[in-house]
Amino acid sequence: MASNTTITVTLHQLSKMIDHSLLHPTMTDDDIVKGLKIARENNVATACVKPYSIPLAKKELAGSGVLVCPVIGFPHGNSTTEIKVAEATDAAKAGGDEIDMVVNVGKVLGGDWEYVTREIRLINKAVTDNRAILKVIFENDYLKPEHIVQLCRICTELGVAFVKTSTGYGFVKQVDGSYNYRGATVKDLRLMRESSGSDVQIKAAGGVRTLDDLLHVMTLGVTRIGATATLAILDEAKSRGIGEVPREVSFRPIKEDGENIEY
Repeated sequence: MASNTTITVTLHQLSKMIDHSLLHPTMTDDDIVKGLKIARENNVATACVKPYSIPLAKKELAGSGVLVCPVIGFPHGNSTTEIKVAEATDAAKAGGDEIDMVVNVGKVLGGDWEYVTREIRLINKAVTDNRAILKVIFENDYLKPEHIVQLCRICTELGVAFVKTSTGYGFVKQVDGSYNYRGATVKDLRLMRESSGSDVQIKAAGGVRTLDDLLHVMTLGVTRIGATATLAILDEAKSRGIGEVPREVSFRPIKEDGENIEY
């Protein structure tokens, strides 16, 4: 039950909202093992890993309730459909439980919806045929609202499990020459929830860094987030008295200025 600034949650519920992200290109195997330990000890939903790390993740997470979530076509989505299908198939067969795949952004912006639809259909089939589920990453920073709406409709028609805002690495060149990204915005999350079928879940990634951020996006219909700040979020939850018994907590809403998710 939620109002504008309160929501009733448990610590377990919050943990199972999180895909703990271990995707930075500089991460060594030692770094990944440390990250997998965090995922296991905090009983998150999944550990999100690069495909070559699947065997390591399976080993480190064995016997836990934490699933393995490899990424495909990451972070730019530019591989051929055939390569993406092969990569997704291999990832699922290697033990990937949930597969996060990046759309071909150029094809989306060019309005080649036949290409985009075929690619998502083939990858979704490859994944589900191997008893995994698919999350489709839009990379909203590059898109206009009409692109987001159409992608949500396609994913709904194809029975995709999740639609996801961002990779966290979709840096856009700004007018001042700098590169940055917004990630998950309130405006986009509302649009994705409104434009997706009731069976399609929403994953927010990029910008959800605090407990207040997480609590707010939950009230928007988000059921999963991608996070590197897992420990900070869950430690804050514990410090605010969130445990295994449902507790109503207040949160500071994300400020909406049409662009940012910052306060």
